[in-house]
Amino acid sequence: MNYASLEECLIDLEKNGHLVRIKEEIDPYLEMAAIHLRVYEAKGPALLFEKVKGSQFRAASNIFGTLDRSKFIFRNTFNKVQQLIELKGDPMKALKSPFKHLSVGLAALKALPFQNPYSKPVMYQQINISDLPLIHHWPMDGGAFVTLPQVYTEDVEAPGIMKSNLGMYRIQLTGNDYQLNKEIGLHYQLHRGIGIHQTKAFKSGKPLKVSCFVGGPPAHTLSAVMPLPEGISELTFAGVLGGRRFRYTYDDGYALSTDADFVITGEVHMNDNKMEGPFGDHLGYYSLQHPFPVMKVHKVYARKNAIWPFTVVGRPPQEDTSFGELIHELAGGAIKQEIPGVKEVHAVDAAGVHPLLLAIGSERYTPYLPTKQPAELLTIANHILGTGQLSLAKFLFITADDQQQLTTHNIKVYMEYVLERIDTTRDVHFYTNTTIDTLDYSGTSLNSGSKVVFAAYGEKKRTLCTEVPSILHQLNQFGNACLVMPGVISLQTSAFQTYEQTADNIHVLQQQLAPAVEHLEGIVLIVLCDDAAFTAQTLNNFLWVTFTRCNPSHDIHGINDFIRHKHWGCNGPLVIDARIKPHHAPPVIKNQQVEDKIDSLFLKGGSLYGINK
Repeated sequence: MNYASLEECLIDLEKNGHLVRIKEEIDPYLEMAAIHLRVYEAKGPALLFEKVKGSQFRAASNIFGTLDRSKFIFRNTFNKVQQLIELKGDPMKALKSPFKHLSVGLAALKALPFQNPYSKPVMYQQINISDLPLIHHWPMDGGAFVTLPQVYTEDVEAPGIMKSNLGMYRIQLTGNDYQLNKEIGLHYQLHRGIGIHQTKAFKSGKPLKVSCFVGGPPAHTLSAVMPLPEGISELTFAGVLGGRRFRYTYDDGYALSTDADFVITGEVHMNDNKMEGPFGDHLGYYSLQHPFPVMKVHKVYARKNAIWPFTVVGRPPQEDTSFGELIHELAGGAIKQEIPGVKEVHAVDAAGVHPLLLAIGSERYTPYLPTKQPAELLTIANHILGTGQLSLAKFLFITADDQQQLTTHNIKVYMEYVLERIDTTRDVHFYTNTTIDTLDYSGTSLNSGSKVVFAAYGEKKRTLCTEVPSILHQLNQFGNACLVMPGVISLQTSAFQTYEQTADNIHVLQQQLAPAVEHLEGIVLIVLCDDAAFTAQTLNNFLWVTFTRCNPSHDIHGINDFIRHKHWGCNGPLVIDARIKPHHAPPVIKNQQVEDKIDSLFLKGGSLYGINK
């Protein structure tokens, strides 16, 4: 189906067994989020909350909770969008097979947005921020947030919808110093198109006009997170994916999505910032309070019987994982066109996406040389770290597979392949004093930290250990050594205090292991952590602990390490200090009282009975 509204989508999901209605009144303070998290974890259906305490409006969540459900929603257009993206990389295909691609060309006609001055469902009523379902997701959150917003801005130098930007930047509706119904907080991170629009508006001496669309056809929501090239409007993609042209109008100089369920309009003025946050975010930690732009609310609109969509983020995987999977299926091949030599790139969701990137490239520079070592891979790595949101990667593992049997999506096999081949004296490359993801608190300050590239290529150099060497059970100040996976050991030590103290700790470890390095040949990586057993318990635990709690320049060490001509390396295992540091943000933790309260919904007689079994 090509949905004209969110409600049409939800009705279709219900008819096909993909949605459950919750008829009991639910409190938007923690309870709705807790229910969502439990249902998502059980791979359950989409949810429609019919009675939201304190609001006249219904709310829906877990709409995109599984990849299968997401593909079901876009079942009529999914293949055509894939073909369109493919044709962009190779337009000659359309000329060679015009009849085969005729339907794709017709689908592309939906890309042009449609300005409709007459039909304006979203303007049915004007309301206040306080009328909305004010959903408070995690106990330490600073207030209620919009978690599925479509934030629309235009370029003041080239106004109009075709040069607009539509992005998903969280919105804080209440709390902190925001004046209720008059101000809301606008949070956005590095490499986001809205920042360019804000810069241009302020340079011209004008405030930035912002429209926040919530709801509407599900294609609009996905388009807001689609990583499109700069200068291409997300609204054109929304039309193609939804099989229906994006409909809009203008009111008081603000663009309105007429098919949205809600629209909040307002202005951002120069040097008008307030503290936004905290917010339990998708790395599994809280993003803390920082100054972000204030949006002065102009008007708030709602359609008749509007439905408020939301999601909950936290330690991955969560519902936003399905967004990433869907985007990869739609456009995963496009990266090959943008970065020559790349075969695969995988932002690892379990590690919070940006902290860990796995890539497979090519090695074609020196086929005449018998020795295989990274060459083209280093060029590709630099290209990756200079491309859009890929540039936010903190750890980049990259290799080449001449047999073309390796995939980045089998993470354990991929990691073992790299660890078997990496030369720790040569293949570790640091980028210091650079930018990292806004939500990553492992660095030196907001947006600041370091990166590292592990580039491995060639013949297998070692057999990875599958047992913990006895020497690691005999260490002073370190204990509970556990095998995480072949070649990787978690090692527990005392809590982090200072980097000066850490230098002493590493020196002690060096003294004990350096003389016995021949007994560590099968170990490539030792992870220092607060809880070795937890880190080794699952692959996801290892990925989350190791790559979200490490600032490469500060927290990577090595046994028998050296610096030669400004290049760092080591003649023994790498050591990553993945302990929690004082400057890290706290992890998100559920409220047990709320968990106990919602249990009745999952017991016999409750709306969600049987879902979590």
